Amino acid sequence: MANHIDVITNIMNVIVPPFMLIVLLLVYPLYLIYKFINFITRLLTSENVAGKVVLVTGAAAGIGEQISYEYARRRARLVLVDVRGDLLGRVVENVRSFGSSDVIAITADVSKEEDCKRFVDEAIKHFHRLDHLVNNAGLARVKLFEEIQNFSDFSYLLDVNLWGVAFGTYYAIPHLRKTKGKIIVMASSVGWYPFPRFSFYNASKAALITFYETLRTEIGNSNIGITIVTPGLVKSALSQNEPAK
Repeated sequence: MANHIDVITNIMNVIVPPFMLIVLLLVYPLYLIYKFINFITRLLTSENVAGKVVLVTGAAAGIGEQISYEYARRRARLVLVDVRGDLLGRVVENVRSFGSSDVIAITADVSKEEDCKRFVDEAIKHFHRLDHLVNNAGLARVKLFEEIQNFSDFSYLLDVNLWGVAFGTYYAIPHLRKTKGKIIVMASSVGWYPFPRFSFYNASKAALITFYETLRTEIGNSNIGITIVTPGLVKSALSQNEPAK
């Protein structure tokens, strides 16, 4: 019996790899063509976001704050989420002055699943819809890997940068499916290129890119758009090693 299993295993080892390679060669070009056509279509059809409901995490400062202002200038209605609730008041006032007709602020920690469910639920309760989810909240820690003495800080970094994005996305998808909405995720160029002293941050951003590329294939027929943004270094609370959740 064992010999038969060994024979089958050897046959599979010979047959499966070339078969999978052939499948990949046939399917992947079609996937790239689909992505290119989808990109061109979105590029040529600029979306009018006036009146649409946009949820932005990490909205109290940095990139998240500026994204909120840009949506406000385009008359979107906003849900601003950040762990630093004391800073959200100023952003809310600015957003209103820039043209947003309705805005709510929610204090939440994206690393906690219950908080992510809560801010999505509160957004739906207030606006009865969700059109865009902007996953911007993130955290950085700067240290050479061999100099790390306490891994708990870096475990929390992964909780914020990866799970904090996955939780919000999970609870938002049913609502985005109804509106044929969009998910915008703030990754980083270091997700593609190694950058010293940022090992866990780099890893978290690489994981984000792979996660959302995979999610595209899973929900591609749901008419939910996914945009992965990979900026370089931007002067913000995050780049100065302050938490931005």
